[in-house]
Amino acid sequence: MKTAFETDLIVEDYLDGARIDRFLSRHFRNYSTHRLQRIVQAGFAKVNGIPAEPLQRVFRGQQISIRLPEPPDKTYDPEPLPLEVLYEDAWLIIVNKPPGMIAHPAGNILSGTVANALQYYLDQQTGVRSLLRPGIVHRLDQFTSGILIVAKEHLGHRSLSIQFQQNRISKAYLAIVRDQPEQNAFENSNAIGEHPTQAGVCMTTHPQALRAKQAFTRFEVVERLPGHSLIRAFPRTGRLHQIRVHLSDLGFPIIADDFYGNDARLLEDRELITRQALHAEQIEFSHPVTDLRMKITAGVPADFQLALQRIRSAWSGQ
Repeated sequence: MKTAFETDLIVEDYLDGARIDRFLSRHFRNYSTHRLQRIVQAGFAKVNGIPAEPLQRVFRGQQISIRLPEPPDKTYDPEPLPLEVLYEDAWLIIVNKPPGMIAHPAGNILSGTVANALQYYLDQQTGVRSLLRPGIVHRLDQFTSGILIVAKEHLGHRSLSIQFQQNRISKAYLAIVRDQPEQNAFENSNAIGEHPTQAGVCMTTHPQALRAKQAFTRFEVVERLPGHSLIRAFPRTGRLHQIRVHLSDLGFPIIADDFYGNDARLLEDRELITRQALHAEQIEFSHPVTDLRMKITAGVPADFQLALQRIRSAWSGQ
């Protein structure tokens, strides 16, 4: 695999006036600013054919020539893990994340993540180890399966991040919950904040919640089941654990949910599925470069399907 890389870049409008190391850090996200400063200082960067100064600013339309003689210093360890790729082009990859896999290394989990798998996948495309850094744009809980959007380069990452911040991305989730709502369509608009007393990552709609923020989720009943329901959720905001918290708040907790489920029935839930029965089923967004509206759907994993089969079997008493 190659150890050095050379390319020419054109300064984008949104980076007009940026210092050259900041500009380069947007294009080469696996390189720290300090490492890029050293590369510029060593004379490996040119602006319109003239060697760049370390503190030089660049302006829209300028051509930046860069040679990267050193390996990157901000990397995920590449691992050849299986990935279900739902869509891919030059700017982004969309994967169907399996339950139990976290998005990127955190805490004591340094391997076996989506980021590790994608780093290996991208390295095979470039022939330069860690030249591209997978940019995971949004959150998906470790035990929630489904769609995860990953940007390959900075323009896609920036555009998608803005769409998420402005709530211009539509998402749909499937959840298996306890009991049955009276109505086929309902919603929850209670604000969500941090739990005032419980330690760890735990959110609540309680009036005493800390740093509560506006939240809204619309729900539809997909299928009524013995003692359960299959629900489709449409979150319009992106609060931490939003769907799980809003369903629990309404009295319909997702089965096998350690944080927000029914503790007295957790062992019974675990006979159906060993993790919260939540799946990111569909996402709709504008492509970051072409601006075409896109809709991607991910099939539910085997454990989710098996849980549904086990619940349905109760109709016949099996």
